[in-house]
Amino acid sequence: MSLQEKLNAHKAKSQAGRSPEIAATFRRATEELRASGIVELVLKIGTAAPRFALLNAQGTTVSSADLLQRGPLVLSFYRGHW
Repeated sequence: MSLQEKLNAHKAKSQAGRSPEIAATFRRATEELRASGIVELVLKIGTAAPRFALLNAQGTTVSSADLLQRGPLVLSFYRGHW
């Protein structure tokens, strides 16, 4: 099964458990984001991400440039618990 097929299956399973009201809210929010123009601003495949520096869990500044010197860098975005 391809990644896209897995994502589609996950989406269908998630949507099946939602009330019609919640599903409508998700659809409306998605359309509002698309209409805002944000989709055109996302990085495309193969585009280099901008360099950044952030604090880690210990309060130490970590830069993407320093991490990239050690090898490929994977970013994971945690939106928190909803």
